[in-house]
Amino acid sequence: QVQLVESGGGLVQPGGSLRLSCAASGSIFSLYTMGWYRQAPGKERELVASITRRGSTNYADSVKGRFTISRDNAKNTVYLQMNSLKPEDTADYYCWENFYDSWGRGTQVTVSS
Repeated sequence: QVQLVESGGGLVQPGGSLRLSCAASGSIFSLYTMGWYRQAPGKERELVASITRRGSTNYADSVKGRFTISRDNAKNTVYLQMNSLKPEDTADYYCWENFYDSWGRGTQVTVSS
């Protein structure tokens, strides 16, 4: 199993930015595809962005051009840079890896004035 620990959530005004981080345990992090999901109250969990071990990325249409996923294999960490945040981005954000299908506990992002 892999332990994933998210950080970086918080309250931000519309138009603002946040950077989420997800630190992973284990020595084979570089083999994982990593992803960020989010779940808003009353809604299903949805994929926000993913990045393969080779660095190929995929984004939900709703965040394209605003969010950027990246990874640092030396630090066993994946990031989600979120710019131009909107109230509809408010959700709990979860980190995921595909090797063991592990999830983090989530970090809350609230976009409000």
